Amino acid sequence: MEQTVNTRSMIFTLYGDYIRHYGSEIWIGSLIRLLKEFGHHEQSVRVSISRMMKQGWVQVRKEGNRSYYSLTERGVERIDEAAHRIFKFKPDEWDGKWRMLIYTIPEEKRNLRDELRKELVWSGFGTITNSCWVSPNDLTRQVFALMDAYDIRPYVHYFETEYKGPAKSEELVHTGWDIEAINEKYDKFIQKYSKKYVLDKSDIQSGKKSDAVCFVERTNLVHEYRKFLFSDPGLPEELLPEKWLGTHAATLFADYYRLLAKPASRFFESVFVEDDQVLERRANYDVMHHPLMTD
Repeated sequence: MEQTVNTRSMIFTLYGDYIRHYGSEIWIGSLIRLLKEFGHHEQSVRVSISRMMKQGWVQVRKEGNRSYYSLTERGVERIDEAAHRIFKFKPDEWDGKWRMLIYTIPEEKRNLRDELRKELVWSGFGTITNSCWVSPNDLTRQVFALMDAYDIRPYVHYFETEYKGPAKSEELVHTGWDIEAINEKYDKFIQKYSKKYVLDKSDIQSGKKSDAVCFVERTNLVHEYRKFLFSDPGLPEELLPEKWLGTHAATLFADYYRLLAKPASRFFESVFVEDDQVLERRANYDVMHHPLMTD
């Protein structure tokens, strides 16, 4: 199979949707086997996991001549936050307040600026002026975690405030985010996966789709939907436009995920399970309690 997705990015998807629910640790051999289904070669997997370890997302544990990679505390926090946002199908109620972050990072630390911007976008912030970021969501915990991760507390100011105008809050949303572009992305997702959902439902019900193929389909589905974390800030319902396709896309994603969930998990377990130790892991991390694993 031809490789179409960045190896490191796909590893993150596998940790979030599978490995996290089995103790957050996997043998490198199993990881290589799983990624082979997507056309990723052994060398690219080893290089990517090594890079993730240097970046502080995973750590290694040696057992004999085997290497097991598990999420670090930072990795667990990022994966869990992403999962919370991916599987949250109803916007939070808005308290009417805005969170505003302003930073002035000195020239000698300019290399941190691009990294910080990426993190702020991922967290759901939007820009209204240069170095002034806003969000209607309470992102206080994430903000202070970023301050500590990048050691920039002296250069950041964070406010919880109310917007008094002269425009309306809905107009402020359009300043901070390109809502039309986000809606267009959701429209493309719906057009692509609504057709695939109908076809796959028929094939699964008639027994024409193997567990391995369902594993690939489910992983690609999550990987594709996960991209919205980098564009959709998760606005409260009060600030969403009247024609908002994010809700339709979330429903389609949930239905399609449920369709693929169990056969995909069977294939994952067939690769992941190698000894009786997995039974203990399964007892502590029961994947059947996943929000979309139940009928």
